[in-house]
Amino acid sequence: MNSQLCKRLGIEFPLFAFSHCRDVVAAVSNAGGMGVFGAVTLPPEDLDAELSWIDAHVNGKPYGVDLIVPDSFTSKGQEITDEALLAMIPAAHKDFASAVLAEHDVDDEGLEEDRARHLFFRENLSEAGAAASLEVAFSHPIKLIANALGVPPPIMLEMGKKNDVAVAALLGTREHALRQVAAGVDILIAAGGEAGGHTGDASTMVLIPEIVAALEEIGSDVPVLAAGGIATGAQMAAAMAMGAAGAWCGSVWLTTAEAETNPVVKEKMLAATSRDTVRSRSRTGKPSRQLRSPWTDAWETRGPEPLPMPLQTLVSEPALHKLDRLAAGGHQGAGELATYWVGQAVGLMNQTMSTGAVVQGFKEDYLKAYERLQRVMGDI
Repeated sequence: MNSQLCKRLGIEFPLFAFSHCRDVVAAVSNAGGMGVFGAVTLPPEDLDAELSWIDAHVNGKPYGVDLIVPDSFTSKGQEITDEALLAMIPAAHKDFASAVLAEHDVDDEGLEEDRARHLFFRENLSEAGAAASLEVAFSHPIKLIANALGVPPPIMLEMGKKNDVAVAALLGTREHALRQVAAGVDILIAAGGEAGGHTGDASTMVLIPEIVAALEEIGSDVPVLAAGGIATGAQMAAAMAMGAAGAWCGSVWLTTAEAETNPVVKEKMLAATSRDTVRSRSRTGKPSRQLRSPWTDAWETRGPEPLPMPLQTLVSEPALHKLDRLAAGGHQGAGELATYWVGQAVGLMNQTMSTGAVVQGFKEDYLKAYERLQRVMGDI
């Protein structure tokens, strides 16, 4: 595609695929888009191994890495021990999580130990932890580095410029877009409320033209990627008609043949409609959209007020990981409770396809949408 963004990044088609699965990342890059590997859950040594695998499987094609370094979270910048952080979790929250599990015949054995093992997540959220991950990421031939919550830390921006790697940032409001531009971000990823994972509440259809107009007002040519609810090439074409330079997608890869998604949750997604998701703080402490289940219903209707990040993560993730393990083994109650991040586009994800086939489908659907517009305009 003839665009400045494609030329800069060395890609054929401005479709960006966020995924925690290295197979998906490699497949999208090989198909002409750009795979972006979600790295927040990995310590540096594991990240290095995953990126080395991607290097060996993308045939020199470009790919990126996504981190989460939020502007604020509990204990950020503080000297606090792991024990002290765990002690900040109220017993009421842990007890509620255990009670919901028990209602579905799942015990809470091992959750406390797993909370201690999840403390590395706090390190990854910090600037020091991010610096270690960035050292690893920039030792590989990445072409993009993205921050998923807030303005990227100075070290990310500095390393991006030093290594000629584009720095991107996700955002959900006009104000955040202007802050990111002022900080020196190279690519904006505007995520509408339909998106899976952390998201604001403005819809993609409104957010994209709002941000594009704001950038025009200040004379900025920073490209905007549309994110949130996009699972087809026609939607991608619509976003680009509103001024976006491409599409950033995460949910659509979760039901691909290569995806790491729990098979039980994958089947739920394939059967779900756009109404079967909920935007909730109950998983991480910040609003994130996920597949609705009795677990999310319990937190939304009768649970205690979610804690700030990362405390709520330490409450929820160990329980949800246990549900994944049990559900994969056939435990009925765990299967009912199991959930994962996914956007409202889940209603368009109705069959399992290879990642390459999904990319090809985007290209074909995009072209059909373009031709429809041409016919309307009388050009063909």
